Amino acid sequence: MHAGNADGLKLYDDEPHDYDAVLVVSFGGPEGHDDVMPFLDNVFRGLRGVTDETKQKIAERYYRFGGVSPINAHTRAFIDALRQDLDSRGPSLPIYWGNRNWHPLLPDTLERMSRDGVRRAIAYVTSTFSSYSGCRKYREDLYEAVQRLPAAPATDRPPAIDRPLVIDRLRNGYNHPGFIEAVADRVREALERVVPERRAATPVVFTAHSLPESMARHAPYEAQLQDACRLVGDALEHQRWQLAYQSNNARYGGEPWLGPDIVQALADQKAEGAGDVVVAPIGFVCDHMEVVLDLDVDAAAAARELGIDMIRAGTVGTHPAFVGMVRDLIVERITASGTRRALGTLGPAHDFCPPDCCLSGRPGPVKPTIGEAREASSEHERTP
Repeated sequence: MHAGNADGLKLYDDEPHDYDAVLVVSFGGPEGHDDVMPFLDNVFRGLRGVTDETKQKIAERYYRFGGVSPINAHTRAFIDALRQDLDSRGPSLPIYWGNRNWHPLLPDTLERMSRDGVRRAIAYVTSTFSSYSGCRKYREDLYEAVQRLPAAPATDRPPAIDRPLVIDRLRNGYNHPGFIEAVADRVREALERVVPERRAATPVVFTAHSLPESMARHAPYEAQLQDACRLVGDALEHQRWQLAYQSNNARYGGEPWLGPDIVQALADQKAEGAGDVVVAPIGFVCDHMEVVLDLDVDAAAAARELGIDMIRAGTVGTHPAFVGMVRDLIVERITASGTRRALGTLGPAHDFCPPDCCLSGRPGPVKPTIGEAREASSEHERTP
């Protein structure tokens, strides 16, 4: 599929690329007590309205687990699985890993890539749905990290570039068949823990990270989540589901955030007569502190008080279909076929983002990013 928007921007990349490496970009998390506050300082840097009291409150959540978030360990496991898939099926490319908020930090990783001679890399950001926090902020950080690199040494490798490193970003795969299959399998495993005679009536509550409503208005986040939940329901032939939100403990600025919250959703399901509820964190590709605390601790405690048997579905993690999806997205960008697998009605997410895509919703200048759409140079690039 080749398409542009009404402004004639090129949104899909049909040119084959010769990449030197894959870059996995994640949120990052602390791996010890002393890491927690510096990590939170990175998370909230530049955000107005986030008080020291708010940060301390969030820090206490991490301290309950020794200051160790599971996200880095899960990211390492995913990278190992992706490396095995690329080595066995190709393209066999080295994989680098850089985090937004904790070691290995993105600027350090890009410096190492540049020293290693990497001149063009394809980046996989471990956020499946489009929002400022899950997409544009990563693209801003990648742009800034690239600009800080020293000039590239002279090279005779084509194509000649005057920048030290070019980073392309894979499209979001929220409706890719591999992602839907992986989520469906995780939900199916959870449903199978419900006694057979109650299974069909058991609701599935999908969860995703809540966002300020002003941020959500500038992104297709909610529409993508609704579409993915529906597609998983189709795959399972189980359309008894609800979308709820979690992780609004970092709320700042006093404005409303997306809801309903998962605890409220559980209460609503109880009021409708549910005795069993499967909770599936579709908005998270792996377990990390927010998944553990918001679901396995807080939501589980609320379910017990309500008298609900809550069963938490796993995240996609290293599911072969999910890992295979990332490989498929890489293959898209190294070939000229233009084939982009996508289910549902929204079509494949774009390779290049329009300038107004996934804005923060906050006042202030818009920062430059990698992967912005450019003006289409031909009718072929403008037409589906």
